[in-house]
Amino acid sequence: MLTQRKHRILIVDDQSLFRASVRALLEQDPGVEIVGEAGNGRDAIRAVDELAPHLVLIELSMPEMNGIEAIAEIKRRHPQVRVLVLTQYKAESYVHSSLKAGADGYLPKDATQEELRMAVRSVLNGKTYLNADVAANVVSGYLEGGRPAGTDRAYTLLTQREREVLKLVAAGKSNKSVAELLRLSVKTAEKHRSNLMGKLHLHNVSGLTAYAIANERLVG
Repeated sequence: MLTQRKHRILIVDDQSLFRASVRALLEQDPGVEIVGEAGNGRDAIRAVDELAPHLVLIELSMPEMNGIEAIAEIKRRHPQVRVLVLTQYKAESYVHSSLKAGADGYLPKDATQEELRMAVRSVLNGKTYLNADVAANVVSGYLEGGRPAGTDRAYTLLTQREREVLKLVAAGKSNKSVAELLRLSVKTAEKHRSNLMGKLHLHNVSGLTAYAIANERLVG
C-alpha cells in the first residue's frame, strides 16, 4: 500500500517556545511533518537548502538576517518553496514588503489555531492567504494612495539624527560604527537606538531592520 506523502514544514522564529508551540499544533495533523526549526534568517536559508521543505513558516523580526531578506533569498534559490509569514506585525508596509519579497501568505501571531491550520493548508495548496485584519489594512493603504498612514506618522516623530541612526542600523552597523560615522559617543548612539525602538514600538535591532526595509521609501 502506498504511503501518503507528508507536507514538509520548516518553522523559523527567534523564540524557541513559540516554535515549540507551533510544532506541537501542526504535528497533530498526520499529513504534516516538521522537518526542522531555525532561529534567524541565515539559518533558515541553510535549513531550506538542506531539508527541502514544502513550506516555511517565518517571523519577520529576527537576529542576523530578518525575515523579509530571508524570504527573498529563499525564493531566489528555491522558487517552488511556499512561504507563510507568521509575525507580530500587521501594518500594511510589512505585508507589502513580504509579498514583494515572495511570501505566499501573511498571518499575525494573534490568529486562532484553526486559522493557522487553514492558512497552512491554503498556502500548501498553491493559494495566497491573507488574514482578514491584514487584508483590511492593505486595502486601507491603497485607498489612502498607497501610503501606510500609521507608519508615516510614526516616522515623523523621529528627529533627523534618529533617522540617520535608523538608516545605519538597518545597514547592519553596530553602535560603535554608528558613533564613529556620526561623530557621536557610543553612549549617545545607544540612546538614539533606544529612542528609535520606543517611538516605533519595536523591541530589537532586527525589528528596526525589518521596519527600515518595509519603509524604504521613507528611510531612503
